[in-house]
Amino acid sequence: MTTTTIEKDTLDAVHTDESQIAVHWKEEEYYAPSPDFVKQANLTDPSVNERFAEKNFPQCFEEYADMLTWYERWNTVLDTQDPPFWKWFVGGKINASYNCVDRNLALYRNKAAIVFVPEPEDEEPQVLTYQELYVRVNEFAALLRSFCGLKAGDRVTIHMPMVAELPITMLACARLGVIHSVVFGGFSGEACGLRAADSGSNVLIYMDGYYRGGKMIDHKAGAEIAVATAAKEGQKIDKVLVWKRYPGKYTSATPMVPDRDFFVDEILKDFRRAIVDPVPMDSEAPLFLMYTSGTTGKPKGCQHRTGGYLAYVTGTSKYIQDIHPTDTYWCMADIGWITGHSYIVYGPLALGATSVIYEGLPTYPDAGRVWRIAERLGVNIFHTSPTAIRGLRKAGPDEPMKYNYHFKHMTTVGEPIEPEVWRWYYNIVGKTEAVIVDTWWQTENGGFLCSTKPAMDKMKPGSAGPGVPGIYPVIYDENNQEVKAGSGKAGNICIRNPWPGIFQTIWGDRDRFVRQYYAKYCRDTKSKRWQDWPYFAADGAVQAGDGYFRILGRVDDVINVAGHRLGTKELESACLTVTEVAEAAVVPVVDEIKGRVPEIYISLKPGYAANKEISDKVIATLETMIGKIARPKRVHIVPDMPKTRSGKIMRRVLAAISNTLDTGDITTLANPDVVEQIRITVQGKEKLAFREGPEDLKQFGTQE
Repeated sequence: MTTTTIEKDTLDAVHTDESQIAVHWKEEEYYAPSPDFVKQANLTDPSVNERFAEKNFPQCFEEYADMLTWYERWNTVLDTQDPPFWKWFVGGKINASYNCVDRNLALYRNKAAIVFVPEPEDEEPQVLTYQELYVRVNEFAALLRSFCGLKAGDRVTIHMPMVAELPITMLACARLGVIHSVVFGGFSGEACGLRAADSGSNVLIYMDGYYRGGKMIDHKAGAEIAVATAAKEGQKIDKVLVWKRYPGKYTSATPMVPDRDFFVDEILKDFRRAIVDPVPMDSEAPLFLMYTSGTTGKPKGCQHRTGGYLAYVTGTSKYIQDIHPTDTYWCMADIGWITGHSYIVYGPLALGATSVIYEGLPTYPDAGRVWRIAERLGVNIFHTSPTAIRGLRKAGPDEPMKYNYHFKHMTTVGEPIEPEVWRWYYNIVGKTEAVIVDTWWQTENGGFLCSTKPAMDKMKPGSAGPGVPGIYPVIYDENNQEVKAGSGKAGNICIRNPWPGIFQTIWGDRDRFVRQYYAKYCRDTKSKRWQDWPYFAADGAVQAGDGYFRILGRVDDVINVAGHRLGTKELESACLTVTEVAEAAVVPVVDEIKGRVPEIYISLKPGYAANKEISDKVIATLETMIGKIARPKRVHIVPDMPKTRSGKIMRRVLAAISNTLDTGDITTLANPDVVEQIRITVQGKEKLAFREGPEDLKQFGTQE
């Protein structure tokens, strides 16, 4: 074939620098915070930019550490002698449980610390004051110490749903210096067992059951699988502690195993009114392990330190979340993820706020449930993910306007948010009153890395904003060259400096820690200067001329179309500008000429029926906003997307269907039945024989 016969768009694409991700985002308009918000905000002093400037690093982070109560003050802010294993607030002694519970008693003893909202709407919310939280944390810490024989440095694996007993359990562990590893409640017993084995836990903590979508889930059943899985991996589980969803009533059909399984409420009778002095922990002592949720490979335990982590989440909760002790704050994440650790439990409680925990589905029994909770409890700070926002918008686009709640501040977290969805969040959910922070960070990072400062920076839909105070991001290409702001080119976003919230290591695997996060852009492996060790986040990004970063998604989630690297998040965002479209997912399919081309899956808003006109509209929008290189092979209109329990779309499953590959295990999906419906839509009623596809397609979309 001669070059004259190659389509011009394709020829142009071939000459695209492969180190760059194609970027076609248009810059959005700015939104200013309201004067009422600015008046009451924690952070309004412009000198913060000077205080946290690079010339004042790392001492600038003492501002966060000084928000906490220490037994002994640190003697070194940042120790860089063993790079990239940074040490923060070296020599300091602190206890996370004391900072989140005990120190709040003097001023807030009878103020709500946690409000637990059961999924059944006929069950009243349960309020734990700081005094009640203090009592319950102490009693359970006494049980862990005396009945289980646990001490500082031991590990405990916790597999529990969203109930008040989960933060009680975490804070009891922290009181003793026991390292907790919380497994997301929607994960299988096998996932729990693998994590218990990797961490060396010999105690599991479970709940008997909980509500999800109107059904009582038998959660204890997973404990049997977890114990067996851990045993296969060589780890013996000595005790399984089981909290009851209803005191005095066992809701599981799974029998208790004598001499191994114990009901917490029965054992706690021996520890009523017990007081356990918090153990002063070294600032660098591990506080918890958080295992990443990728669907392939060995679980990766991110090890977070006590002092630096707690300082960072407290500081960012105060400055970026604008949390005051008088606020009622609802982070609608799951405590089983890092967002829940940092911004449901440790950050808000360290500031003496009221933190709301909701047990069930946000759309159960209907699309108004979230807004009724917000109205009833007087929630004024709301925090959730773009996935949840899209789901709420799809289920009830006008529902928020029916309820009399008023948010001053809203957060979005976990993935890039499309400008169209951002505007609905701002105009309809926030009623144009609330400021939005669109935050970017990761499990490994402990807390926010990029975000606007809510009272000081203007908001821009789809853009996370600049680095937060003390964070110095940079974008590098594959040739280790910096990609300049305003160039219109994208690359790999990195953080040039350490920060207190960064994880210490991968549990038991120092080499993997260095290889995965620092080796790519390290300038000198023998250097002890932090400047030579940029942190590689594995996310693509572009920086506008105003310094704001737009995150394009995982660098793995890029489709190479004839040398033109298209970020899937950008394509999905374009799809969501089509009026009828509620959700969109883009996956790669094999193409004989271009190698890979995008294939589009969309679900529709209520009231719209699937038809060819909508599919054509999606194609036309992609060609207009991005170009003919983005033209999809096909557009599939599906009843729903295959989703995890946390609401993430499993693009791996869709990519498998599009490429006639095995979809793999789908039992952990929230809606496994929809997979066959989608398969029939794409492949027809007769099942096609699976083929061995390219490795890159098998792995596509495994990030969660």
